[in-house]
Amino acid sequence: MPKTARALLQLPPATAAAIEKLGADLAVARLRRKESLKTWAKRMGVSVPTLQRLEAGDPAVGIGIVATALWLIQRDGELGALAAPEHDRGAIEMDVRAAVELGRKRAQASAEARMQRVKD
Repeated sequence: MPKTARALLQLPPATAAAIEKLGADLAVARLRRKESLKTWAKRMGVSVPTLQRLEAGDPAVGIGIVATALWLIQRDGELGALAAPEHDRGAIEMDVRAAVELGRKRAQASAEARMQRVKD
């Protein structure tokens, strides 16, 4: 089994649901613009079956295809912020924990140095 297939099998349910919603929302955007599958697929540079897979929420559809669909509805600008470091809560929490630990170590070292001066 290829690595990609294994990764898709491990996709968290909430993430799979979000991908399905994105596909459905893209289908609605296409329909609201009164575009056929064939026309939309041609504008995207993909086949109709690929567009159908995208709209069905198939997580194996390439990110470039998703980005092109977002571009067609003028939402591709959002892509730049999706994984921006300033929004990475996990990394921010790790940075805070590291800073707190460093503060504790410095406070302890300072207290030990004061105690050593008192003894001398």
